[in-house]
Amino acid sequence: MRCFWLVVLCLLDHVGANVTELVGMFGHIESPNYPEGYPSDSDMTWNITVPTGFRIKLYFMHFDLEPSYLCEYDYVKVASDDDLLETFCGRESTDTEQIPGQEFVLSSGNTMAVTFKSDFSNEERFTGFEAHYSAIDIDECAEKEDEEMVCDHFCHNYIGGFYCSCRFSYILHSDNRTCKVECSDNVFTEKSGVVTSPDYPNPYPKSSDCLYRIELEEGFTITLEFADMFDLEDHPDVPCPYDYLQIKAGIKEIGPLCGDRSPGKIETNSSSVQILFHSDDSGENHGWKFAFTSVGNPCPVVKPPVNGRIEPVQEKYSFKDQVQIRCNTGYKFVKGGDEVEAYQIECLKSGTWSSSIPTCKETEAKD
Repeated sequence: MRCFWLVVLCLLDHVGANVTELVGMFGHIESPNYPEGYPSDSDMTWNITVPTGFRIKLYFMHFDLEPSYLCEYDYVKVASDDDLLETFCGRESTDTEQIPGQEFVLSSGNTMAVTFKSDFSNEERFTGFEAHYSAIDIDECAEKEDEEMVCDHFCHNYIGGFYCSCRFSYILHSDNRTCKVECSDNVFTEKSGVVTSPDYPNPYPKSSDCLYRIELEEGFTITLEFADMFDLEDHPDVPCPYDYLQIKAGIKEIGPLCGDRSPGKIETNSSSVQILFHSDDSGENHGWKFAFTSVGNPCPVVKPPVNGRIEPVQEKYSFKDQVQIRCNTGYKFVKGGDEVEAYQIECLKSGTWSSSIPTCKETEAKD
């Protein structure tokens, strides 16, 4: 059998106490001289260690110690991670003393200390105890009380450990527990649209950094309109230390934004907007949503030339709008010596038209 399964015994002397180190997947311990009567003034400790990912199950096959009020005389104490789990003494359980009986003791981690002490005398012979221990697998996925051991999405237990996995479109963070999203290359070039935090209105992923860019042609200005439901983790004293939105529009910066108050409508006065969304490794907040729209720089209202007309007729004109100018019957434009029936101009990003309004000239009558 491999060394891994062997019990390694190391006897040390610590200030009068015998300490035995037990390393292995199983083993047993017993009081001195068992099953003969144990001696007075005994002080023994067994430190049991099993591999990480396991805990220790200790159960007694026999137990016979001197009875005493609150186990003042002889006793067995079982501890794990410096926490006292049980104190046993006597031959039967009473209001002031307890024997292990058929119950077993389970450690919280992969270590356990069992201490046996007897006082200076016994009025009769007590046979002591015999106990066995074994390593049992920890189901980390069921350890709900320890948040550090719970996976963000899916938890898979195996003998000696566990691993986490994530839902589709998520990736596992370097902490091997948190699920995050890759969201650093979101570019919007349409003149209007909707942008949300991942999974909105459900809780957004942890440990993520998302970058959204709205890139329009110069000459347009973008407006953001946030929905009323806005929910980012906040702090009462420090501005947005956990999760936040940071908006950059040209040289203008807005944020950080967090909490439960919607930013409402934001006029960016820019054709290019960057939105950075950061989330830390905790929280169950629901995120944000905004619609964006854009308008072009305005151009002056076009007035038709004398003896001419324009199409379309609008109260307002803005960047990229085009206007057709036509002359009435019997009139034409003269351009470069040629007569032209229609002329088109366009509103430029500078807020001016591509050319001035031409003049409609009367055509000469021909025989």
